Amino acid sequence: MKQITPTQLQERLQSDEKHSVVLLDVREPLEFRHAHIAGSIHIPMQEVPRRLNELGPDAEIVVICHHGMRSAQVAGFLEGRGFSNVTNLSGGIDAWSVQVDPSLPRY
Repeated sequence: MKQITPTQLQERLQSDEKHSVVLLDVREPLEFRHAHIAGSIHIPMQEVPRRLNELGPDAEIVVICHHGMRSAQVAGFLEGRGFSNVTNLSGGIDAWSVQVDPSLPRY
């Protein structure tokens, strides 16, 4: 499974190709309301199997959770369902808050 660090993701989002990256946040609604990366699509982990039709199987998808564990599980699930370009955000939103956007609340 591919991994991306918060700083690598920030660079990717700032590039000319940012429109092609789907940020899939799989945390619970309360967590998402507390802090998330702008432009993220919110589909809680438990809802991903029934909402696969909302994601393009060929889209570049970066999966996000709190520390990178749930997102790794979802990324593996998506790969197993034929999604070809899935990456896990290493360290999750917590690492993003520390390394990229300190204004984002940590929990």
